[in-house]
Amino acid sequence: MHKLRNYTLSALTFVALFISLNVFGQEMPKTEPDLPKNWHQMDLKTDGFYGISLNQAYLFLKGKKSKTVIVTTIDSGIDTLQKDLASILWVNPKKNDIYAGDVHGWDFLGGKDGKVDYTETTEEVRQYYKLKDKFANTTTAPAGLEKEYALWQSVKAIYDTSLNKAQAEVKDLTMEVNVLSATNHYIKRELKLQSDQTFTKEDLDRITTTNDTVSQSKTVWESVFTQVGENTNNAKVLKDLTEYYAKENNTINPDLDVRARIVGDDPDVNDGKPYGNNILKSPDASHGTGVAGLIGAVRNNGYGIDGVADNVRIMSIKAVPNGDEYDKDIANAIHFAVDHGAEVINMSFGKKISPHKDWVDEAFKYAASHDVLLVMASGNESQDVDAKPEFPNENYLDGSKTDNVINVGASGPKPDSTLAADFSNYGKNSVDVFAPGVKVTSIDMDAEFNTADGTSFSAPIVSGIAALCLEYYPKLSARQVKEAILESATPVTGIMVNKPGTKGEKVDFTTLSKTGGIVNAYNALLIASKMKGERK
Repeated sequence: MHKLRNYTLSALTFVALFISLNVFGQEMPKTEPDLPKNWHQMDLKTDGFYGISLNQAYLFLKGKKSKTVIVTTIDSGIDTLQKDLASILWVNPKKNDIYAGDVHGWDFLGGKDGKVDYTETTEEVRQYYKLKDKFANTTTAPAGLEKEYALWQSVKAIYDTSLNKAQAEVKDLTMEVNVLSATNHYIKRELKLQSDQTFTKEDLDRITTTNDTVSQSKTVWESVFTQVGENTNNAKVLKDLTEYYAKENNTINPDLDVRARIVGDDPDVNDGKPYGNNILKSPDASHGTGVAGLIGAVRNNGYGIDGVADNVRIMSIKAVPNGDEYDKDIANAIHFAVDHGAEVINMSFGKKISPHKDWVDEAFKYAASHDVLLVMASGNESQDVDAKPEFPNENYLDGSKTDNVINVGASGPKPDSTLAADFSNYGKNSVDVFAPGVKVTSIDMDAEFNTADGTSFSAPIVSGIAALCLEYYPKLSARQVKEAILESATPVTGIMVNKPGTKGEKVDFTTLSKTGGIVNAYNALLIASKMKGERK
């Protein structure tokens, strides 16, 4: 799934599995028990889970004063009414801002009349259709167009792979959606639910019938809930599945005019003119809501989850659709965040092609010049990003690098062969550190909760640690916060893990990132406390 660097669709994987086994009439495979919903914050020695030792971090901070830190999430939007977030949302203090009506952030995918371009194609699809009329029937580079032709060749190779994958998945998904829809119908009828009512794993316990069809449907949904996590319901599972279907189908039959119809700008012209609207909640805002919750959901309020940082204001910028983001939007989102006081920017997204990388590079440099830390998710393609880079990244087109970016892979809960998440991207030179990203629970839209996999969840955990460091040690520069976080990740030696994306290949965990370790909030704060701040 390449919508964002986000949840991997565990439900989708499992549905494919039970269909391939012709599940009706067969015993379902056993699954692992659910993890504690806060395992990512736990301590390996004390609790037995490879979390970030957050309780130890707060014991270390006890009695110390903090200052408020602004953290920006460039993501899919946010539910501004979510109880765990409403009181910590950033409010724009500028009275004469060019982004008229801006309150808690901005939506660079917005248009007139409150419309939002939240369903997009991938970048390779957009670029393929943009270039194919010029080069599809050409076998050599036309004079003077050598650079553009080389781009075409790269785009076509990626497009062909994406198209083949989408065609295969849409074929499978048709059956999978049908199976879940049918079993959903039988369960709701047995529970006597109305069409708009949902059911959870606990509701399944009320089913005692011996009817084969209902019993088998119950088994299907029990297993799906176990795989996805208990903090979900049938409607959310079906929504995720159908959204993924729509996204893959959009690769096959793309709507290439949706941007022009809704936003009305030219994504290939970055002229500084304002565009978008201030509507942050749209149907795809679940991802951004969950990301924000992991960073700073109100702590100790008896509701939802506890965020990593205890004194932040979340600035939400919507720039990531169900599909690939536009370089123009990312560049402008970074500028918006920096200009409005952000000290940490979380970026849980990514793509395979960046046609305007120079714009994004300039924005990265702008953030660096204003001492703003950028935290990125490495991606969920199980690939070595040293060999196959994802965009954006810290490597500038001019050959230089920046020291204000942290690239994060996803780790699991136990110090065994599963410590590196199977879906996580990795890279000894490109990925800085790993952080929890398997079955992580966060808040969701409409007072809901969600348990999911993805480097999209690993990155905000690191952003939360960064914010915590800046809250209590505000003189630290972005470079120093990065240094403290990377040094906190003691190399995990002596553990051979499953190499992401392979079947049975084992590698030393330390070979998968620069640090070879997993972030630790307590260690990061301990290191930060001993630094002499560089911030002016």
